Amino acid sequence: MPSDSLASLSSAASAGASSSSNSANQRTQDLSERFLTLLVAQMKNQDPLNPTDNSQVTSQIAQINTVTGINDLNDRLSQITGQIDTSQQLQASSLIGNKVLVPGNKVKVGEGGEATPFGIDLSGDAAKVKITLTDDAGNVVHQSEYENQPAGIQSFDWNGKDASDSVADAGSYHLNVTAEDADGEPVEVQGLATGLVNGVVSSDSGPQLDLGPGGLVSLDKVYQIL
Repeated sequence: MPSDSLASLSSAASAGASSSSNSANQRTQDLSERFLTLLVAQMKNQDPLNPTDNSQVTSQIAQINTVTGINDLNDRLSQITGQIDTSQQLQASSLIGNKVLVPGNKVKVGEGGEATPFGIDLSGDAAKVKITLTDDAGNVVHQSEYENQPAGIQSFDWNGKDASDSVADAGSYHLNVTAEDADGEPVEVQGLATGLVNGVVSSDSGPQLDLGPGGLVSLDKVYQIL
């Protein structure tokens, strides 16, 4: 992303945070003024023979101070949240043009037989991992097995060739992964597919990466940067 675009993003976020802060400060000031108006009216209209107890006035002032303090705290939290969102957007923008591994089950093959990398995320140590790639008709085009794989994220490369050493047709292939531990019990595993980051999109839940045909994914869905 060009530097001027980053500057515009940062400036826009700062302006939004400033506007939000000014609006919040105005609400707090309005609340205090309304309270003082009501308090003065109460004092003017009190019964001379039964005046308002000083402790009641003190209690009311303490209550408005508490409300004002809470509003100030909320304002500061909103400012901090805005700054965090801006920082995340700037960080996410550095991923534009990079390939990332995200949850998915597709491996693509180009016209020259180049296959996109893929990966897995094992929830625990696996004594055996079996990876199978199939076409749309369910035909197996590649199969491989691995032993004693540790828990965590692992990435793989496929040469784009089938069992007969022929280059697979260009297109998208389905990734299926199974894993089991030393006792033969299944180990939970997440398939990971490659996505190309085309841009960053702002949302209520934070910045999301635009992966083009792969859709939008949040930053916490990025398992690895390739």
